[in-house]
Amino acid sequence: MNELDERYSTAEEAIIDAFFLLSKEKAFEKITVADVVKKSGVVRSTFYNHYENIPSLIAAAEDKTINDIFLLMESFHPKDDKQLCHSYFLAICNYTMDNPFLKSILHSPRGDSFLEKAMLMFHKYVAQMSEAVSENIKNKQQYSFYIAATIGINLGVLHKWTAEDCSTPADEVADILTTVFMNGVLPFLGR
Repeated sequence: MNELDERYSTAEEAIIDAFFLLSKEKAFEKITVADVVKKSGVVRSTFYNHYENIPSLIAAAEDKTINDIFLLMESFHPKDDKQLCHSYFLAICNYTMDNPFLKSILHSPRGDSFLEKAMLMFHKYVAQMSEAVSENIKNKQQYSFYIAATIGINLGVLHKWTAEDCSTPADEVADILTTVFMNGVLPFLGR
């Protein structure tokens, strides 16, 4: 990566990070370009080199959040290993707690469009997972529904948990997700 690319990437990260920090302080619909510029330490023209406006920054924040979740998902290879499952679900819970943007968007009017975007991307993930599974999976279509069910369960639990301001300890939520996965989904994956 050359110096110009590195500076561009660094400025973009600073802008997104500032937006995430600001979403702890106020509703993201109320965040202004001036707020982001001040918090990120970049000049206004740099902001506009990266984003047309706050809605385009929100869309980028959604994409980054979904991508981060996918990176966590790709690292998870379901096995009959309770500790491995618990560690994975705890990582998802911690990411959710540490991402004020995710917590707020799940409960905002824009949450429906975020979930729709996430579900479309999850659908692609499920299709890829279904194609990649070994031949010992008898019914790839059925397998894809089980993976989709797991994603839906996770989103539902995270939505409830964040609605309650993450008052239940993350470790307990990870236990719940682990139990549901290991007893409700894993037995049907044919592994």
